[in-house]
Amino acid sequence: MWQPASERLQHLQTMLKTKLNVLTLRKEPLPTVIFHEPEGIELCSATPHTKNRTHTGYKVTYLGKVTISGTHFLSGCTESAVVGLWDTKQTSVTHDDSITSSNAILEIRPFQVRLHHLDGRGDATGAMDTFQVARIAYCTADHDVSPNVFAWIYRQINDDLTFQMDCHVVECESKLEAKKLAHSMMEAFKKTFHSMRSDGRIHKSGSSDEFPEEASTPDDG
Repeated sequence: MWQPASERLQHLQTMLKTKLNVLTLRKEPLPTVIFHEPEGIELCSATPHTKNRTHTGYKVTYLGKVTISGTHFLSGCTESAVVGLWDTKQTSVTHDDSITSSNAILEIRPFQVRLHHLDGRGDATGAMDTFQVARIAYCTADHDVSPNVFAWIYRQINDDLTFQMDCHVVECESKLEAKKLAHSMMEAFKKTFHSMRSDGRIHKSGSSDEFPEEASTPDDG
């Protein structure tokens, strides 16, 4: 039976509305559809993409890391590594003054520490080193070479499942910021420890795969 054009259009609109109602019942988010021309449809993520992302944390100069021996750490255990990296930095500064500027942002979270690397203009490069708080055996902001230095000892797991203890060192912009980093690290360690204990990943004795019994807890010096 022949139908007028208006009725066919109304029928088509009713079908489209029905299909759209069915699509809205899906739980997973649908991609945003951007219409440019009738022949061209572009699909893109609904999440906006932001450029030049900024990170919260403290601006620091990353001096490097040194592999050290031992698994039980006491006050002064980072001094030798710090002095060596500090001397290397001072030697490099005589040839390049730009080394004195901050080249990273250290961000301390309850379960993870992030070191965001910056370029020469102070913008984030996207490169980032991550450290699991549960593998940090010791930290301190008490060093004779400079009160602005903050260091932490990290249990690095290698590809062959062996591990090594690396002392990472950063220079902060002030003595106060170095002390704040040490305090933040201690608070992050406490939150991680209590969370893992409540999840049953740490026994009452305080031992687990991530918290070896012979390792010291982080200390702010």
